[in-house]
Amino acid sequence: MSTEIKAADICSEYCQSDEIIAFGALTETRVDFGSGAVSSLADHVKSLGGSKVLLVTDPGIAEAGHMEWVMMILINAGIDVLTYTDVRENPTTEDVSSCVDKAQGQSIDLIVGLGGGSSLDTAKGCNFILTNGGEMKDYWGSGKADNEMLPFIAIPTTAGTGSECQSYAIIADSETHIKMACGDKKAAARIAILDPELTVTQPSKVTSHTGIDALSHAIETCVTTKRNDVSYQYSKLAFNLLNESFESVLKDPKDIEARSKMILGAAYAGTAIESSMLGAAHAAANPLTAQFGIIHGAAVGMMLPHVIRYNSEDSGIKNIYTDLYDGDLSNRVNDLLDIAGISSELSSYGVDRGNFLTLSKDASSQWTGTFNPRTVGVDEFADLYESAF
Repeated sequence: MSTEIKAADICSEYCQSDEIIAFGALTETRVDFGSGAVSSLADHVKSLGGSKVLLVTDPGIAEAGHMEWVMMILINAGIDVLTYTDVRENPTTEDVSSCVDKAQGQSIDLIVGLGGGSSLDTAKGCNFILTNGGEMKDYWGSGKADNEMLPFIAIPTTAGTGSECQSYAIIADSETHIKMACGDKKAAARIAILDPELTVTQPSKVTSHTGIDALSHAIETCVTTKRNDVSYQYSKLAFNLLNESFESVLKDPKDIEARSKMILGAAYAGTAIESSMLGAAHAAANPLTAQFGIIHGAAVGMMLPHVIRYNSEDSGIKNIYTDLYDGDLSNRVNDLLDIAGISSELSSYGVDRGNFLTLSKDASSQWTGTFNPRTVGVDEFADLYESAF
């Protein structure tokens, strides 16, 4: 069966556009979706001219057996593999440098990222430096890479960041802890393999946090100042799939239909980000992760209901939220946090009011906040943190 037919079976209830469903409207990344899709990896590598692959992943994926399976697919097809397995959550410039050191001088001609957003972003970051030199900060922003990059294949094992459908790598500066969005069309995956079978083994905590992150992407992208009619279709399709299936995968982790909806929903939301960017919930969440080590999904999920209420003071934005969800969207997010076992109170993470000024200053300097539909500065972020306290 083709990718379009399998995706259409799942998405047709929410979207009638074949182009949208097949990821063809906003991204040049070719998507191979379906149970067992990873078995086609060697064919994809060869189609892109690859003969020696850098496989970038994390220790958890290696322990789950996914790395060994992917390596065997490649090796059995006569493709050489070099592995980098030291990916860490929320990758830093040091992590990217470590990956580059492993690959430098090894005649790599293609990169495969296997794992969550951290693995995919580390792989993208490595690609920037391997092909264009310099440091990650040189590529902070968009379109700053002069040279062509190595072909990149993304294989997500979580339904979360949607990085597989984005041209940006989110890398934190090791010294300042500021998250840098480093983007270039050349950095986007040539092919994204969405195999829901790979998400079945992830711990429930990972499913919870990455699922909330994906939902936040769908919700934030639908109202940003950079949204457009096409990106909104992706946002809405993503939200419907994620909202419907999130509870199901928590109750039954082996529910492949629900897993399929989640991995598609995350990828559609990631596609929307490519045009729409994100908003104040992510701007408020990033300092919480950097300063207090709060898992990103928890941080953004905790802030999202308060950002929704703040944005809803604009009647036009409130109407968009109502079109997205027929009910109180902020309450729905809180309900999903409760179902996922994620605290919605900032005070439960060791944050106190004395931290609000520093947090608010950091949040107001985040790039994502500039795309929020209502202006958010230091005072507004302080109010949002107070609301979440």
